[in-house]
Amino acid sequence: MTDQKDNVTLTDFGFASIPKDEKKSRVRAVFDSVAEQYDIMNDVMSLGLHRLWKRFVVAQSGLKTGQKALDVAAGSGDLSLGLLKRVGPTGRVIVTDINTAMLRRGRDRLVNAGMVGNVEYAEADAENLPFKSKVFNCVTIGFGLRNLTDKSLALRSMRRVLKPGGRVLVLEFSKPNFGLLDRFYDMYSFQVLPKLGQLLANDAASYQYLAESIRKHPDQEQLKTLMVEQGFERCRYYNLSGGIVSVHVGFRL
Repeated sequence: MTDQKDNVTLTDFGFASIPKDEKKSRVRAVFDSVAEQYDIMNDVMSLGLHRLWKRFVVAQSGLKTGQKALDVAAGSGDLSLGLLKRVGPTGRVIVTDINTAMLRRGRDRLVNAGMVGNVEYAEADAENLPFKSKVFNCVTIGFGLRNLTDKSLALRSMRRVLKPGGRVLVLEFSKPNFGLLDRFYDMYSFQVLPKLGQLLANDAASYQYLAESIRKHPDQEQLKTLMVEQGFERCRYYNLSGGIVSVHVGFRL
């Protein structure tokens, strides 16, 4: 969502409104700050559930041995690792992130897991993916879409690089689908999460932003509509953990 003020295009950065052309650098600074503690914080914040959510995404990928996948905003490489196991040594996975520190962390993790022969890395902007059209069987993005400046542009870019019959999978925090959980989630996000960020990563502000960014992200139906508008077909979503996260699937037919 953007707005205009004094001829400057604004966009959200958490609950703040900032000039649109500043958002990428602000988000990059957040992930520069949290990169070293990213995996520990994921485990603590989700009580380890993020691993189950990511396994579900990989299971929905439809990938077969020898195929090609793209992991956008790959972070520390959890989804990339799962995709690599699906495509096998004759397949290929391209791992991308706009943040150098996160991309390096993901590369080190995959190398340590023995994944070296069928994986490539690219520092790339999700809104303008530097790949040819119609080359990937599957494109994934896990907990990255909400941080992008222009979600529509990114979805369009992801659709462009998909082969006909290929699918995109979007794993993202979403809106809990019953009231009591929603209230608990609010309390946890805004009272507990920044304190954990301060305790474990010495960075309360970044985790305050991450909590706010979740609230600004489109809910399940809004994101499904956005995907349809960008040309994806047979769009659907799965609510996990009561809708705390959702997995959206769309196809290029």
